[in-house]
Amino acid sequence: MIADQSWGIIVLAALPWFAAPLAVLWRLRKRTSLAAYSPSLPTHAALELVSVIVPARDEARNMEPCLRSILSTIWPGIEVIVVNDHSADDTGDIARRMAAGDSRVSVIDNPDLPEGWFGKQWACHNGASVARGTFLLFTDADTRHGPELLARSMNASRVRRADLFSVVGAQTMETFWERLLQPHMLGILAARYGDTERLNRSTNPVDKIANGQFMLVRREVYDSAGGHALVRAHVAEDMRMAQEWTRLGYSVQLMEGVDFLETRMYHGFAEIVRGWGKNVYAAGRDTISAGPLGQAAFRMLFPLPMLWDIVPATVALAALAGLVSPAAGAWGAGCYAASALFWIVMHRVFRAPVWYALLHPLAAVALFGIFARAAWKGQNVEWKGRAYASR
Repeated sequence: MIADQSWGIIVLAALPWFAAPLAVLWRLRKRTSLAAYSPSLPTHAALELVSVIVPARDEARNMEPCLRSILSTIWPGIEVIVVNDHSADDTGDIARRMAAGDSRVSVIDNPDLPEGWFGKQWACHNGASVARGTFLLFTDADTRHGPELLARSMNASRVRRADLFSVVGAQTMETFWERLLQPHMLGILAARYGDTERLNRSTNPVDKIANGQFMLVRREVYDSAGGHALVRAHVAEDMRMAQEWTRLGYSVQLMEGVDFLETRMYHGFAEIVRGWGKNVYAAGRDTISAGPLGQAAFRMLFPLPMLWDIVPATVALAALAGLVSPAAGAWGAGCYAASALFWIVMHRVFRAPVWYALLHPLAAVALFGIFARAAWKGQNVEWKGRAYASR
């Protein structure tokens, strides 16, 4: 039995695990959807050529479905530029076959990577250099575009007077680890930045972010801001571009478009480890502004927030094994339940099976390892056979 006086201590100790999820959900209450904007074509639509630039390195499994989805757009004026970035697979051949069947598609081979550039930024830069559109759309090869995505985005960008307009789509998750870890990572990002309207109103560059899977920009602004050269040595070029453009006084807008854009970022556990491992710490440094000492502390403390979900479950299991007191076990079980409810909401938001939320301590253990490894590597990142040093 747990003594009556212990219950008060248990409740007080558990309060942060109940209050924090409520605070996060409050921050996420105002999400603006692309569905609120019409797909109707304005009268000047035919004059607005959009150059869709697809950087691609070893994307044979994605190339054809991605291009077919882009070409399904109802927007009448597009050109699609695939930048084949020294692919070792059939990416270039598939893209050229698609180009032979549709005059809207062209393929260029990315020049050799110069010192100080990341591969994606270099490919985007070279794609933009041959683009003819008054708007540029940078999108990844693992995306799938709905027919109305571009039309709605052009209309929303015009209404909101955006210089950089970005869309967050749905995440396709097929394996156990994708369904377990992707909602957790996306939930962490959502907790950091809040809802889209909060983010769009902010004028603080540190609080801005964009999604590199879909970034629609005005050509004249892209050129005047310095294009991808401005962010050539940053691992998360999308977030950094949103920050730098905000510093320059341009309007950066982010919107939810889960009904119009889909992405499967990673296939299985190994790709998740490599993919998030290259981003989370090297990019996370750009989300704080605390000077050299703050950066050093950030590196040391970076994996520790994962303990929030690990410790309560561990204590509850220890109580079942008789290793800690029943009072401690009650605290652990209560905190676990509070976190589980929060992750159930997150899994519903990100369209993942909700029962995976019950395994959130396992997700936290895996992410602790990914975060610790990323912090140990620091600014040194690897991706698709290349090694970089992120600024």
